[in-house]
Amino acid sequence: MQNVAVSWLVYRLTQSELILGVTAFCSNIAVFVLGPVGGVAADRYSRYRILLLAQWLSMFQALALAALTLSGKVSVASILALAAVLGVINAFEIPARQSLVVHLASKEDLFSAISLNSAMFNAARVIGPSLAGVLVAAVGEGWCFVFNAISFLAVIGCLLAMRLPPWEEPPGEHPWERLRGGIDYVRHSKPVRSVLILMSAATFSLMPVMVLAPVFAEGIFHKGVAGFGALTGAFGVGAVAGTLALAHTGKHESLPRLIFLSTSGLAVSLALFAAAPSFSAALVILFALGFCVLRQNASANTYIQTIVPDAFRGRIMAFYSMTVVGMSPFASLAAGALAERVGARLTIACGSALSLSAALSFRYVMKVKG
Repeated sequence: MQNVAVSWLVYRLTQSELILGVTAFCSNIAVFVLGPVGGVAADRYSRYRILLLAQWLSMFQALALAALTLSGKVSVASILALAAVLGVINAFEIPARQSLVVHLASKEDLFSAISLNSAMFNAARVIGPSLAGVLVAAVGEGWCFVFNAISFLAVIGCLLAMRLPPWEEPPGEHPWERLRGGIDYVRHSKPVRSVLILMSAATFSLMPVMVLAPVFAEGIFHKGVAGFGALTGAFGVGAVAGTLALAHTGKHESLPRLIFLSTSGLAVSLALFAAAPSFSAALVILFALGFCVLRQNASANTYIQTIVPDAFRGRIMAFYSMTVVGMSPFASLAAGALAERVGARLTIACGSALSLSAALSFRYVMKVKG
């Protein structure tokens, strides 16, 4: 809900595709810059405690955004500043959360656990945008931020209810040595390196859709904030379908092959969305896009988690989050700037070409068959 409300609030205040890109840049740049630090922290300190602290801080960030918006004092500058704060929190939260999954499920169940986690996450992406569209139209963006802040109490309650084995502190090592060790691991592991490069390209390919969704909803299809919520919701429905199907089929397929096929499907869906003739067609295509994107993410995540030793898990998952989340600021700026020059449709078509190139390169390097 907050993501939709922030995007709509910024677009309502500025009517600028470029500022939409700048907002997304501020939200995620810290994940790229501080991601390695967050990974080192996740391998050095209790991942559970890092995650719990991050939820409290995220709740306070949402409350601050709500207070400014409801008081009428919100500005683009304050939105960008609070987006940057959330990015810093996420730089530590994401590696800790991703690394904690393996402690909640056995390696045999890891694939299904990650798929189920993705399905639940994207179920929220279906419900949240729909509610946001209704609430923004009825009472404004500020109340979306209020409800988001309240929702963190449920997250914190779930974390407090967990009973995990005591954290075993690893042997003392200088943080710089830990960081360099993680970088060396990526350099010498062709599978991990190939997946990270592919996910970086996929992020650049997909981000124009996320950034320019308000433009399609209002400027192209003239459906307003409700249409914006529907577009985002269609993506989420497809993602839920993709991850639930993945939990059943992934164990019987080669993960590199599944990553390649999903990325190819991403490329085709982007090309179709760029040429969507109607709002109804766009909804169907975004369903397919969500299906492909989350199958790609879940299979790539599982593939890395199953081949990386636990001692390196926090750092490697930090690098993974840099490709999925940390690259998005640069992709957001590029999408906003390119859209102002050549239009939203052609910008998304460029993403399709990049995704297809990345898929074919991955297939060649990893020698994927079929």
